[in-house]
Amino acid sequence: METKKKALGKGLEQLFTNNNVIDFDNFEKEIVKENKNDVVMLKLDEIRSNPYQPRKTFNEESLKELATSIKEYGVVQPVIVKKSIKGYELIAGERRCKASRLAGLEEIPAIVKDFTDQEMMEIALIENIQREDLNPIDEAKSIFNIINLRGLTQEEFATKFGKSRSYITNLLGLLKLPENIQKMVIDKELSASHARVLSKLDNPDQINSLAKKILKENLNVREIEALVNKDDVTKRRAMPKAIQDPKLNIYENLISDKIGSKVKISKNKIEISYDSVKDLERIMEILNIKIEEE
Repeated sequence: METKKKALGKGLEQLFTNNNVIDFDNFEKEIVKENKNDVVMLKLDEIRSNPYQPRKTFNEESLKELATSIKEYGVVQPVIVKKSIKGYELIAGERRCKASRLAGLEEIPAIVKDFTDQEMMEIALIENIQREDLNPIDEAKSIFNIINLRGLTQEEFATKFGKSRSYITNLLGLLKLPENIQKMVIDKELSASHARVLSKLDNPDQINSLAKKILKENLNVREIEALVNKDDVTKRRAMPKAIQDPKLNIYENLISDKIGSKVKISKNKIEISYDSVKDLERIMEILNIKIEEE
């Protein structure tokens, strides 16, 4: 039963508005100012998973290791929950709850705090990004959702989360793959490196064909890159294109860095790729384009 007052913390806004890289090791302490009087013991049966939890798979071996540690040392870091109509909703600490159940515990130390739905979603996304056992697809989805929720460019996200811009771009590219190929990455049938090469292709049939070839012939990344490049060169020879002004490539990169989306300039046209209506609204806001309401 909850017996202590609710904790007050800095909140998420300060984490995004300051210029510091997010400190994942102390992330939960940053969003909730903890002291001993704020920690309460809650029954695990009263705690439900965060409805915005992006992670769909959990490494069983990792959970068993954490459960062993909990049996020996207890739960060192309290989970964070929100009071709901019936029991509590978990905000941060999904792995600790699962491992505590494996360890045979009935209760877990927790801090109760009010959060909005968007804050719950953001915390779940941020908490998961730094996990080593998070599969590339779930990580990419988490990054994509934070970028859209916060209206960040890929460059801004990379800086805030201590990642390189190329790492973010390559990871988000995996979300363009067909769902069956994404599942192969989640199930570790295909490596993230293989998937990154396949994500450069636009034709789903070609992607599926090459994925089958990778599995059947056990091709390494260099071999699949050679196949993709060879096919690309063949297409270029079959369909010769006019030589493009090198400056246009520079302009493409500059605009892409500005808006955080893929940009292509050709035949006196600028093409901007977007992933959803919300992403399009984000781009329009960056370009300072407003829709006049009637």
